[in-house]
Order: sequence, then C-alpha cells, then structure tokens
Amino acid sequence: MSANKNKDADRNRRNRSSKINFGDKGKQVLENIDENNSVIKQFREYSLELDNKHDRYEKIVKFNRDITIESKRIIFLLHAIDKDSKRDKILNDAKIRLDNLTKTLFKNIAMELDGQDQYQYLRAYRGGLQEFIEALTFYHYLDSNKLIHWIDFEDSFTYNIESVKQPDDGDDDDVTFVDKSKTINTLLPPSEYILGVVDLTGELMRKCISDLSTGDITSCFKTCNIVRDMYSAFLGIYGMMGKELNKKIYTLKQSLTKMENVCYTIKIRGSEIPKHMLADVVCVTHDDYNDENESYNEFT
Repeated sequence: MSANKNKDADRNRRNRSSKINFGDKGKQVLENIDENNSVIKQFREYSLELDNKHDRYEKIVKFNRDITIESKRIIFLLHAIDKDSKRDKILNDAKIRLDNLTKTLFKNIAMELDGQDQYQYLRAYRGGLQEFIEALTFYHYLDSNKLIHWIDFEDSFTYNIESVKQPDDGDDDDVTFVDKSKTINTLLPPSEYILGVVDLTGELMRKCISDLSTGDITSCFKTCNIVRDMYSAFLGIYGMMGKELNKKIYTLKQSLTKMENVCYTIKIRGSEIPKHMLADVVCVTHDDYNDENESYNEFT
C-alpha cells in the first residue's frame, strides 16, 4: 500500500515539475508581450545565437571524441613497430590515417568555426588536439628521429575551400560571377602543442621498455637521453602555463626516472643477466621503486 502511495506521489511531483505555473500577473505579462518591440526582438536574437553556439559546441565535441579515439589507435599501431618486421608498412598506414584526420575531422572543425571566435570553442577539442599532436610527433620520431615544428602543424591545419562561383547582385539580364574561394584554419595555440609534446615522452618511455624486451639496448640509451634533454627544456618554461603543464612535467619526471633505472640496470647488471631475462628484472625493479621523498607538491 505504501509503495503505491509513493508511486502516486512521484507521478504528481513529475506532473507539477513539467508545468510552469504562472500567477495572474505573469499570465497577463505573457499575453501582452509585443513581439514587434525592439527589446523583445533583440532578446530573441540572443536566444537564437546561444542555441546556435551550443549546437556548434556539441558538434565539435563529437569531432573531438572521434579524433581522440583514432589518435590512440594510431599510437597503439606505432608501438607495434618494435614487434613487427613490416616497419615501412606500419609507418605508411599511420601516415595515411594521420593525414585523414587532418583532412576530415580537423577540417570539419575549421568549417564549423569559420567566422567564429575560435578561442570560445578551443576547450571542446583541445583534448583530441593534444592526443593528435602526441600521435603525429611519435610518428615523426619513429620515421626520422625528429620532432616536427609547431609552424608545420599550423600549416597543415590551413585549408583552401574550393572556388564557388555565385552570381553577383545586379540586373538579371547582365549576370556576372564572383569568386567566393577562401582560406580557413583550425586554431592551434602553441600551448596545446607544448602539452601534446609533453605527453609524447610517455610513449617514448614505453618504447624504451619495449626496446629492452626486444634486445635493442642501444635504442634504450638513445631514447633516455632524448627524454632527459626534453625534461631539461620543459623545466625552462615551468610555471608559465599553469597547473596542467606542471602536472605533466611531474609525470615526465616519473617516466624519465623509469628510463634511467632501465639504463642503470642494463649498464650495471646487464652482463650478469641473460638478455631474455633482462626485461623481467627491470620490470620488477620498476615495481619496487617508490620514491617517498617525491610528490607533486614539490612542483606546486
């Protein structure tokens, strides 16, 4: 019996919440609204503008989700290079998929933001942008041992819209056509590029461990030195971009510590441990490592 009463109470509560109750004065105000009033028209325009902004923001969020998923898949594909002899094929497949992201999803974002203040929508796709930068820089590192410059990123996010000829305003008897082609771009702030490159160091740490498992000891030392140089460079801009960069730098320091432990184990104990067991020993060392004196607080 009590259960039925609760159900009836919930139903009545939903019915009340679904109806907006106006007092007599409120109903009178609604009935007497002059739609031709300039103030009312202005607020109608504000409402339409906000609705369009929210719809555009949601579209970009969907693009961002697809970019993030595909970028993660590309990174996973690139890690398979160390386990597969088909290096050129994997690099080529990754390049095609990266170019496809640039020409489709990022171009869609540029078209959505054409004529808009792009900084208002940056938060909607910055996560996917950083993941894409991480994937693309990882590809270039594996392909040419180089770090692609920020300007090259910016150039790849510039698109030329095909010429669309439309009739010029004038008399119908004398129609002239005007070229409506234009250039659009997806916003890429340097700060997002920096954050994406910091994330790259995590993939380099995983590559270092993977190289050890395959017996490529030379690559372990090489990758460790590169990450150490990157860490030193990022310390030069520490504190200039807020807590997000500080947290990533702390994660970078942890990754570098793991890589240095790998190199230390190889250098000191490499001769006494069989190569097929070296990776297992290093992994155990990582699990046992716990620096109690370090925490994120030292970076804040």
